[in-house]
Amino acid sequence: MRGFRPSWLSPKVFRTEVLSGLVVALALIPEAISFSIIAGVDPSVGLFASFTMAVTIALVGGRPAMISAATGAVALVIAPLNREHGLGYLVAAVILGGLLQVILGALGVAKLMRFVPRSVMVGFVNALAILIFLAQVPELLDVPWAVYPLVIGGLALIVAFPRITRAVPAPLVSIIILTAITLAAGIAVPTVGDKGALPSFLPVPGLPDVPFTAETLVTIAPYALALALVGLMESLMTAKLVDDITDTHSNKTRESIGQGVANLVTGFFGGMGGCAMIGQTMINVKNGARTRLSTFLAGLFLMVLCIVCGPVVSDIPMAALVAVMVLVAFSTFDWHSIAPKTLRRMPAGEITVMVVTVAAVVATHNLAIGVVVGSFTGLVIFARRVARLVNVAAVTDPKGNGVVYCVTGELFFASSNDVVYQFDYANDPDSIVIDLTDAHIWDASSVAALDAVTTKYEQRGKTVEIVGLNRQSAKIHDKLSGELTGSH
Repeated sequence: MRGFRPSWLSPKVFRTEVLSGLVVALALIPEAISFSIIAGVDPSVGLFASFTMAVTIALVGGRPAMISAATGAVALVIAPLNREHGLGYLVAAVILGGLLQVILGALGVAKLMRFVPRSVMVGFVNALAILIFLAQVPELLDVPWAVYPLVIGGLALIVAFPRITRAVPAPLVSIIILTAITLAAGIAVPTVGDKGALPSFLPVPGLPDVPFTAETLVTIAPYALALALVGLMESLMTAKLVDDITDTHSNKTRESIGQGVANLVTGFFGGMGGCAMIGQTMINVKNGARTRLSTFLAGLFLMVLCIVCGPVVSDIPMAALVAVMVLVAFSTFDWHSIAPKTLRRMPAGEITVMVVTVAAVVATHNLAIGVVVGSFTGLVIFARRVARLVNVAAVTDPKGNGVVYCVTGELFFASSNDVVYQFDYANDPDSIVIDLTDAHIWDASSVAALDAVTTKYEQRGKTVEIVGLNRQSAKIHDKLSGELTGSH
């Protein structure tokens, strides 16, 4: 069946996927150890999580080439639980969080992504780039002077090497050369090994060491829910970003369920849980990886590097990985979005939403919070903008014994409140016609506003006729009119 042969079986694609997976695995190690420290657990817990997350999501996820592993967002969520109750409760929360993600994915939570405005997406991307860069800053402070020329040399290699050949990823070449230089010259700089000891054995499946009681469930439930929501939001936003970069579509519902399955597996192997890793995903995609193979191999190589090649990997200078991540941050940032030409043309509301999203993410170091705050800001600005589009204009009835009010625009909770004050109740004649031919009723607030207008006129002995309702507006008006207040 030649037509069903996986694309990664092509020699060129296979080489790209393998080499990209290796680069990602190298970049995963210090990050996983750092996130373990944030969560307050042994480095092996984060490394095992990255291994099981990557391997599992490669099989069950909905976005090929996206990397899932232990992340800072998840570490921040579960750190208090580990600090107060211990590793067993943390692992139990990861398992419950994975189960919640499966349920939310099956219920179609991924469809909510359509309500995330483009300006939030741009802010998300830019905030992500800033966070990736800021995460490298500690590696450049209070370090031996030799770190700086190594970082500069690494950046130069990554930029220049593709001009020679693209057969081997430039980041991998940079890591190998800088490691060789530091070892050969005996240069003392911070290395991967300084982050923590690498595991020397494979993870073993088992149940979390907690009492299986209702009290335990109550303790872990809030953390599990937070983990599920943060993980899904960060993963779905990353999947959408990869869709845009690769001009391909992914199955977001499958990705949501897959994230849950990956966290379930990770929990049963004693890992700290995780979600999509944006920085490593960018490395993978920028290196040309497009299939599940690179994700699978990133997890596999991670364990091989730790267990088989631990001493060698421990000698990799952090400067080499910093150079890789700085370039990733630079290439991830949407520079077009802040160009003066773009800013001049962009509506002020869109710019505000983008800035608020970036500010929220950078302030909290939580991409999920930034997306929620940005989306809410966009909703408020949209509601205010649409509310101003409603217009009420009075014209004299051609028959001369009444007045016709022509209402134009979308009537909903934000716009209908002002409508009540745009009628001259005291001075209008006895017959009033409200023409809604060019308007649309969206909700109960609008029906209540029209009822209030009618009531104000009737209290003065005047009659009101509402005309021009389209089918949907007429349906909601007939159903709710007169039913929204206690008096009938």
